[in-house]
Amino acid sequence: MLTDTTKDAIRSAYTRLKDGLPGFRARASQGRMIAEVAKALGNHGGVAVIEAPTGTGKSMAYLIAGVEVARFQKKRLLIATATVALQEQLVQRDIPLYLQLNGIEAKVALAKGRGRYLCPRNLAMAVNSLNDSGQMGLAGFDADLTLWARPPQPRDKQALGKLSETFANGEWHGDMDTAPEPVSDLLRPMVTTSAGGCTNRKCGQFMVCPFFVARRAVDDAEIIVANQDLVLADLTMPGEDDGWGGVILPRPDETLYIFDEGHHVPGKAIDRGAAEVYMNVTVRQLSRLGRQVHAAYSLTDKPSLGKLSLDQGDEKLQQLSNALEELEREIRLAWLPDPAQKEPIYRGSLGQLPPPWVAHAQSLSAQTGEVQRWLTAVRRAVVEMTDGGPTQEALSRELGMALERIEKQARCWRAWSTEDPDDAPPLARWVTLAGDQQLVCHASAVSAGGLLRNVLWGNASGVVMTSATLSAGGNFRGFADAVGLPDDAVTLSLPSPFDLSVQARLEVPAMRTLPDAREAHAEEISTWLADHLDWDAGNLVLFTSRAKLERVLQKLPIAQVRKVRAQGSLGKSQLIAEHCADIEAGKGSTLFGLASFGEGLDLPGKLCETVVITQLPFAVPTDPVGATYAEWLESRGRNPFIEVSVPDATRLLTQYCGRLIRNETDRGRIVLLDRRVVTKRYGSGMLRALPPFQQVIEPSA
Repeated sequence: MLTDTTKDAIRSAYTRLKDGLPGFRARASQGRMIAEVAKALGNHGGVAVIEAPTGTGKSMAYLIAGVEVARFQKKRLLIATATVALQEQLVQRDIPLYLQLNGIEAKVALAKGRGRYLCPRNLAMAVNSLNDSGQMGLAGFDADLTLWARPPQPRDKQALGKLSETFANGEWHGDMDTAPEPVSDLLRPMVTTSAGGCTNRKCGQFMVCPFFVARRAVDDAEIIVANQDLVLADLTMPGEDDGWGGVILPRPDETLYIFDEGHHVPGKAIDRGAAEVYMNVTVRQLSRLGRQVHAAYSLTDKPSLGKLSLDQGDEKLQQLSNALEELEREIRLAWLPDPAQKEPIYRGSLGQLPPPWVAHAQSLSAQTGEVQRWLTAVRRAVVEMTDGGPTQEALSRELGMALERIEKQARCWRAWSTEDPDDAPPLARWVTLAGDQQLVCHASAVSAGGLLRNVLWGNASGVVMTSATLSAGGNFRGFADAVGLPDDAVTLSLPSPFDLSVQARLEVPAMRTLPDAREAHAEEISTWLADHLDWDAGNLVLFTSRAKLERVLQKLPIAQVRKVRAQGSLGKSQLIAEHCADIEAGKGSTLFGLASFGEGLDLPGKLCETVVITQLPFAVPTDPVGATYAEWLESRGRNPFIEVSVPDATRLLTQYCGRLIRNETDRGRIVLLDRRVVTKRYGSGMLRALPPFQQVIEPSA
């Protein structure tokens, strides 16, 4: 529990913040948040979920409580965010400001995944490869160690030169998010690496490697800022004493966790365990792997690796390839995709697949495991060579990445071949037909609850999750189920510091059509926008699908189309910059965006005076993960629409509404062009759950 000394330190820190920040305004919500964060982190194993609307001052609230509790308990404070923008804000502005105001010296580190850092070895290989038109030309194995998927463009050559020059002279430290030159999608994977492609201490570039430099900084840091993906990756790695985590980041029992942007955690945790196998691609990769293994046996000059001769290894790979083709034949015989479907899908009801498919998956799981063990030994032999030159480095990387791919396959086949427990939701298991007619096998958990119960709750010294939208009108049941929240966790929804009933108006116009009538609804949206939007002001129009966005854009008069900036036409940051420039110049500008524009977009004042929400943001009903979970709830006599779909849509709707009022002086309106909030039974509950805007609901036409 909190000692009086810790409480006094927190009060003093808050006082120094009030006195030191120009224009500081005391906010009751911020004070309450400080107290609840301190209580949760001060109680070993404590958990709090805090919904704190825009303007609360979340980051300073959890820094005041978190830094002081961590210091007195001699723990590490780890702040996990979902976006690079918030990480940079914390590391470059908020944390230094807090430490400065309180006269505290503390080491701060920014932790990112390996793929966000330059790999100096791969950079050197890429630069050298340009001397031979992108062909490595390594000891006769060039066809399988070629770096370039296609001939490099002049911009790629220019970028490579700039990266190499600035890294060599110390002007750039290898963080790909601050690269001195734009890096194309073709080039990026060539100059970064994954865990599988990295040889760690065996690499000649180990001491200057940006990733390991950052890792060493993390080891020494008292405050760590990381992305949620990295934190979840660490938590799901087997640690010491049969526990979890503490491999990349500090041990969970020595760490106080704060998950900002916490509404992302359930989805990211589910993604951690998802697996997919592209059948044709996998067979081709196995063929390529066979040639790389031949190179490894030749380079190491050993007749046997991993207790297998080269011929025995070849046979293992061929057997695995044959087994994949047999499963594909079995699936194609049993499933005839509907040609009318744009993206055909076969989903196992309650996660159950046909028994013959399961039998094949069991065989594939065993064979994949055998190949994994053998290939691990092959790669180890290559890595441990004393002087294999460039071929050794290229082979080490390629074999490591092949091992990563095989582990993903193994995960899928394990998921397909294991039985689900009776007392938990089943795994979702499904097959899709890609655009090139390739079969893709998938598996995923349908809830993050089980995973987080295993690796986070009870293992961490303390956890706080916070975001502007975590509940549905103060009801946390949906979020609690999604993350498997412990029964004794504190949940708190703080009121907005803004006077929303005065600053914002929610309008529901008298639309004649509902979103189900897609074409007619798109037509009516375009008519309403053309007639009722102030096109000389700053506006944001949010859509739930790209198709509807494009349909509405096609139907708008050309004069209005010229004032629209649609997501996808340019990069997000460029679109927003041009939008802001036009508004500042006194011209009108309207952003058309999808879900990513409904979150985290900060357009205060005249930059956004109207937010139009074209449709309630319900999840896509064909999503196999959501559909499997809904089936399981129904099998338990529960109503998935009321328990999951409506609360999730309500949280997203609240988030979209939050784009409008960003400070105390903002004024504007939110327009909802979906009459289901009026005509459907669940609609009144959604309206009640929204912040206290003035509501204007037009009578039906």
